[in-house]
Amino acid sequence: MILVGDIGGTKTYLESGCVQDGCWRPVFSARYEAADHSGFDGVLNEFFRAWNPSREIRNTLSAACFGVAGPVSGNCARMTNLPWTVDGDALKSAFALPRVSIVNDFAAAASGIELLQDGDASVLQTGEPVLHAPRLVIGAGTGLGVAQLFWSGGRYEIVPGEAGHGGFAPATLEQLELWRVLHSRNGRVTSEDVVSGPGLARIYQFVRRGAAEDLLPAQIVNRALQNADADSLRALDLFIACYGEVAGNIALATLARGGVYIAGGIAPKILSRIRDGGFIEAFNAKAGYTEIMRKVPVSVVLNERLGLLGCAVIASR
Repeated sequence: MILVGDIGGTKTYLESGCVQDGCWRPVFSARYEAADHSGFDGVLNEFFRAWNPSREIRNTLSAACFGVAGPVSGNCARMTNLPWTVDGDALKSAFALPRVSIVNDFAAAASGIELLQDGDASVLQTGEPVLHAPRLVIGAGTGLGVAQLFWSGGRYEIVPGEAGHGGFAPATLEQLELWRVLHSRNGRVTSEDVVSGPGLARIYQFVRRGAAEDLLPAQIVNRALQNADADSLRALDLFIACYGEVAGNIALATLARGGVYIAGGIAPKILSRIRDGGFIEAFNAKAGYTEIMRKVPVSVVLNERLGLLGCAVIASR
């Protein structure tokens, strides 16, 4: 029995279970809002209080793995968009766990690709996949996560990073104007400043020329998809184009012919609009390399538990 967790800037998912026959089989699951807790220790305490009354004696934990939205060093992560520190060694001691691994949340997501089942992803571009070629997992949510996978020693090795904090490169005049507006406010503009939930809100303000009510990203999405607000739809389409541009740039860096997986919480919610073509058009629009980009397989991951699946893979090894 192992314990896995996906610790994001907005919410945390925790599950206990085991990997059997290539599938993750949870026995207890819970979701927690980050705003309701001052740290991860409190979340974990609450999880055990909820699970223990129904927990069987044989359900002894042998390992735990937590994917955390932030850079990891020395089995410890300081979160990027939340004032939490998640320390694996401290958790091991405090909760009497045999083994605790702390990994970047997108390292976990990348590891979870191998446990995806039929129906867990929706293909945007079939491409022409190449066996053992590099893969890319990228996903917008509270932030923008990125991990790359390279074949080595008979399996894919995960290389997490902070590419979301790389500079945003505008590809159109409209994106250039968006960059100028954002740069005038805070200086350097990162990809995450644009391609994330907060980024969508910034784009909406840009579209409205600053004369806009403060809307949550979910409200902008709902208005856009319901055709209730032309500015929301324009903002969402610009967001999707920027998303495709950023994903294509990173995929081009390694020629990710093994597949690009669009993860994170936003893409599944706007899949109908992504399918209208703006994402793939921007993804492929790489001048002399456009034909090569059309050969890159691209899918949207629909399973929001991808990070948990990856933690299960890591903890079970």
